[in-house]
Amino acid sequence: MALTLLGGAGALARAQTPPTPEYQVKAVFLFNFAQFVEWPPKVLGGDQAPIVIGVVGDDPFGPYLDEAVQGERIGTHPLVARRFRRIEDITACHILFISRSEAGHFESMAPRLRALGILTVADFDGFIRQGGIIQFVTVKNKIRLRINVEAAKGASLTISSKLLRPAMVVVQEPD
Repeated sequence: MALTLLGGAGALARAQTPPTPEYQVKAVFLFNFAQFVEWPPKVLGGDQAPIVIGVVGDDPFGPYLDEAVQGERIGTHPLVARRFRRIEDITACHILFISRSEAGHFESMAPRLRALGILTVADFDGFIRQGGIIQFVTVKNKIRLRINVEAAKGASLTISSKLLRPAMVVVQEPD
C-alpha cells in the first residue's frame, strides 16, 4: 500500500523548499485518502464540486500539500488544499489535518467536524481516543495508520477495505 500511496509523489519533487521528509509522505497520504473514502452525496456536493483537503492550525506541510493535489481529480471532483486558522472558519472541507497546535482543542471540535462529515486526520497522541478518524503513528521509523472505524461511521463516511487492510483498526485507543 505504501507504494500505491506514494504514487503521487512525483508532484512533490517540484517543490522549492524541502519540508521534513515525514510531512512530504503525510501530504501524499492525505491526497490518497480521497481515493479510499466515500462521502455522503450531500457532503460531497455537485459533480464538479472540489474535494477540499484542509489544515487547521500551524501548517507543517509547506507547499507540498498544494503540489500533491495540483491538477488532480477524483472522478469529476478536482482536489484543492486550504488552510484554516480556526475551526469556525471551515465551511467546506472533506479531509482535515488537525495540527499539533490544535491538539488541546480537538476534543471540543470533534462533534462539529463529525456533523459536517469531515475525515479528521492528525499525528498527535490521544487523537483516536478523542474521536479522531485517522491517526498517523510512527512504528520502527515508518508511518503507519491507526483508523477509528466507529468515528468514521459517526461522520457518515465509508472507508475502503484497501485502506483498512494495512492499518491498525481501532474502536478507541488502548490504554
